[in-house]
Amino acid sequence: MTIDDLARPETAPDAPGPRPRGGWSALRPLLLRLHFYAGVLVAPFLLVAAVSGLLYALSFPAEKLLYAHELEVPVPEDASALPLSRQVAAARAANPDGTVTAVWPGAEPGATTRVLMADPEAPEGTSLAVFVDPYTGAVRGQLPSYGSTGALPLRTWIDGLHRDLRLGEPGRLYSELAASWLWVIALGGLLLWLGRRRKHRRALLLPERGPRSRRRTLSWHGAVGLWAVAGLVALSATGLTWSTYAGERIGAVQDGLGGATPALSAGVTAGGAGSGGEHAGHTGHHAMPPTPARGADIGVDRAVAAARAAGIDSPSISVVLPAEGNGYVVKETDKQFPVELDSVALDPADGTVLDELRFADYPLLAKLTRYGIDAHTGVFLGLFNQLALAALALALVLLIVWGYRMWWLRGQGRWGRPIARGTWRRVPPALLLPLLAATALVGWFVPLLGLSLVAFLAVDLVLAFAARTRSRA
Repeated sequence: MTIDDLARPETAPDAPGPRPRGGWSALRPLLLRLHFYAGVLVAPFLLVAAVSGLLYALSFPAEKLLYAHELEVPVPEDASALPLSRQVAAARAANPDGTVTAVWPGAEPGATTRVLMADPEAPEGTSLAVFVDPYTGAVRGQLPSYGSTGALPLRTWIDGLHRDLRLGEPGRLYSELAASWLWVIALGGLLLWLGRRRKHRRALLLPERGPRSRRRTLSWHGAVGLWAVAGLVALSATGLTWSTYAGERIGAVQDGLGGATPALSAGVTAGGAGSGGEHAGHTGHHAMPPTPARGADIGVDRAVAAARAAGIDSPSISVVLPAEGNGYVVKETDKQFPVELDSVALDPADGTVLDELRFADYPLLAKLTRYGIDAHTGVFLGLFNQLALAALALALVLLIVWGYRMWWLRGQGRWGRPIARGTWRRVPPALLLPLLAATALVGWFVPLLGLSLVAFLAVDLVLAFAARTRSRA
């Protein structure tokens, strides 16, 4: 939940009163003030993230419609696909200046094969994808492709807007700030909503009916926030995992707990054996720099056959071609549950398995991280995942709008005031000291949250000083 102080209509929260005794009654005013300030000041960042996130979730089906010619082909009666080597040759003929780096065979009948190329004309950070009809070898088109999900230009542009406002590395601070505060605002709003007095339990779960008013807006704000809170916290947590500052500290903690994502060793030594042994990639350590690969190459078709024989049986795979002393890497790429993400590295000279990595062998934390990131990017459960992301983004937009509306209505046609200052003095020391320690720890762990919280306090002190100065004048 985002903005309003969620005060009970029958209570005047700014009015002075006796010092509360209970833990919740002491914490509630402090939580109200934090929720108010965080909502008002961080909501614009959250609104941008929510709107761009909504567009991103909808870009998946839009991409299939917009690029249908490149992505889909008619299935002939015999439905027999050409060898991958012929499809790669067709892509090379269409773009002789490009260097083939990977091949993504179509995962289902009617899907084109995507041949990825390093091309000087492709935008920075992308590969050039050449789409080949697997049945005829005809090239259907060429488009820039971004990331492991193969985002095409529409989704790539929206993804950049959501990630960093298309401003590059400095722009990532906006998304990290939004992710840093989203879980605080959501959980704070949940506590405030659960702590309200109500006559009927229905009012906890469902919005009230009746004429438009601040009370009805609050009811919608609270009920929708209650249903969305788990998803919003999950979005916040997964968004922080690849943020600039918090992501680095989360990664260090994950590695320290033995949850680092293991890596596959694909290096080819001068003797032809893998540089890391059968399960070297399971440790997650970097292998020794490999020596250049030999000139012999079994070709992409035999590499796929060898990978199939080694247990890579998903129809959705990616084949990374040998380069810079590495062998073939064949990866399963089916991220829909149950996921199929096994991978093998093969010697390009004879197809010998250099290393293999099974998703079942991932540490639990690495598996959870994989699930979380894939869910955040909309590929974990396919269309259901994308619709859930769209619903969460829309819910967040509405929560922000309702929050600002309640702030306006509270002031009866002008912006309302936050709850009175000095609420922290009402909190008993036995509760306040652990709260401050936890806040400092979280602030260190999530730096933008800590720095912005200090900024909020500084602004509040300046406003308090200005108010006292005016009262003395």
